[in-house]
Amino acid sequence: MVNLVIDGLSVSVPEGTTIMKAAAGIGIEIPHLCFLEGINEISACKVCVVEMQSHGEKAKEKLITACNSSVEEGMVIYTNSPKVRRVRRNNVELILSQHDCHCATCARSGNCNLQKISNDLGILEVPYKEEVPKTPWDSNFPLIRDSRKCIKCMRCVQICDKVQDMRVWDVQNTGSRTTVDVAGNKTIDTSDCTLCGQCITHCPTGALRERFDIPKVFQALAESSRITVVQVAPAVRAAWGEELGLAPEDFTEGKMVAALKRMGFDYVFDTNFAADLTIMEEGNELLERLGNPGKYAWPMFTSCCPGWVSFVSKRYPKYLRNLSTAKSPQQMFGAMVKTYFAQKKGIDPHTICSISIMPCVSKKREAALSYMRSAGAGQDVDIVLTTRELVRMMRAEHINPKFLKEESFDSPLGESTGAGVIFGVTGGVMEAALRTAYAVVEGHNCEPDAFPAVRDTRGIKAAQGIPGAGDAKGAESALDTQGISGEEREIRLMGRREADFELGGKILHTCTVSGLGNAERLMQDIVSGKVHYDFVEVMACPGGCVGGGGQPIHDGYEMAEERGRELYRLDEERPLRYSHENPEVQKAYEEFLGKPLSRKAHELLHSKHVNELVFETHNYI
Repeated sequence: MVNLVIDGLSVSVPEGTTIMKAAAGIGIEIPHLCFLEGINEISACKVCVVEMQSHGEKAKEKLITACNSSVEEGMVIYTNSPKVRRVRRNNVELILSQHDCHCATCARSGNCNLQKISNDLGILEVPYKEEVPKTPWDSNFPLIRDSRKCIKCMRCVQICDKVQDMRVWDVQNTGSRTTVDVAGNKTIDTSDCTLCGQCITHCPTGALRERFDIPKVFQALAESSRITVVQVAPAVRAAWGEELGLAPEDFTEGKMVAALKRMGFDYVFDTNFAADLTIMEEGNELLERLGNPGKYAWPMFTSCCPGWVSFVSKRYPKYLRNLSTAKSPQQMFGAMVKTYFAQKKGIDPHTICSISIMPCVSKKREAALSYMRSAGAGQDVDIVLTTRELVRMMRAEHINPKFLKEESFDSPLGESTGAGVIFGVTGGVMEAALRTAYAVVEGHNCEPDAFPAVRDTRGIKAAQGIPGAGDAKGAESALDTQGISGEEREIRLMGRREADFELGGKILHTCTVSGLGNAERLMQDIVSGKVHYDFVEVMACPGGCVGGGGQPIHDGYEMAEERGRELYRLDEERPLRYSHENPEVQKAYEEFLGKPLSRKAHELLHSKHVNELVFETHNYI
């Protein structure tokens, strides 16, 4: 243990602890912009400077950065001395001199650490010459980068390199001309970007954001000839109230539905219905492949995550045939809305505006793919909003959730099971599929919680391979590695969850992974023959959709674990917990689809994945 004094308070911390962490342990938050624990500890912004005094023969008094300086015995630290305030203010003013300070027109206004620190320091004007260069960008691309707001903190570079292993961003130029841009002198649409959106959620300013699609929705709502149908993904319900400052008990599913109906949507549906539908198709596809192993490539990969599908397309195109042909729940829902639902309601499908609210930026790209228009009425999903855009719409409509009464999703596409709810968390697709596959093979249901081995909700730290939960509280790891071999422990700590299950007298080898860095290592092992699986679930975002790139942003904190727990709670409370027991899904097969994997099901609910890098360039909506 090392003993030191911080702002007059004595503290004892383990050797190697940073000054910033030691201060946080006694309730002293040192301002910072670039720091992300374990990811970006390079002291680029110099905002976390503190004054250090040491006693002894070599007494020293100087300013050091708290984020990457370790404590020393006998240190005396001042986190807000006159010298610290002066230098910190000067550093922030220099940053602002190269920053677009039009906060009123920024997507992060009110949720920006730079804005907060500037206000806390009392900066009312910038004394330096302002130079804010603008770099051209394709405004139709689902991810938008505004170079004028970039503060060169390197977070986007590091999160993309260290966690996602995609290396989309890089530093360009030197000195005062230093900036961040797409690596390799590429444009964003020709890069390896999968639109996971992790760079957006870890940017401390508004330099990175999703394409703003709210005006399209307001236009559709205003047109009396349009029938607006909106679907809401499972992970959205676990997060939408965070940006509004609501307690979890105050942002329920029912209030979310009520808010959407208050906005004027004609029909409000639950994407969980389509998640159950996905399990019926994907689960039966797995059983079909297991029954005819020689006809198919192995392992079978899930296809629900468009970021993962994009990754395979760009990095491992030979493995596109391994992907399940089942569309994602978003796309299945869109196809069903413009066919089955339209027929039941007697609506011309061409008048339907199909809107989805997702925790994901990559869903905007997925909806625009040329092969996602199987209903014959344009794109099956017309507009995709993120969770953040949903909250902006609520604010624009002056909706206060505290005064809303609970309302239910509409029918006939509103019923869902607990299996559909857990699609939003890592391992959820695998678990839901196993529940139904077991029932089909064994002739009876298993216990709904029979597959805990596939669960892992720890988020960013799991995706980094770091033991310990990735939430704001820094709880201990939920991953038990006691009593297992060193090799298996190493694999698990790399973010994988391996589990074997008996199904119909045969052993099914499964693997669950989140984060594209883990997916890359997994694919390398599969290609080299080091590992062999039957069924693999991959989510591009750490922790799954709950940690998606379209979710509310909490600078420096990861919320995937809390949101995942909420989805598992909703699963436990559902009266139905098996996808095959969803009565509205059963009726859809009886009245319209016939049976899983039928010709009609294949036409509407399945697709042949293509190499989007070749065929889908510039195809955006």
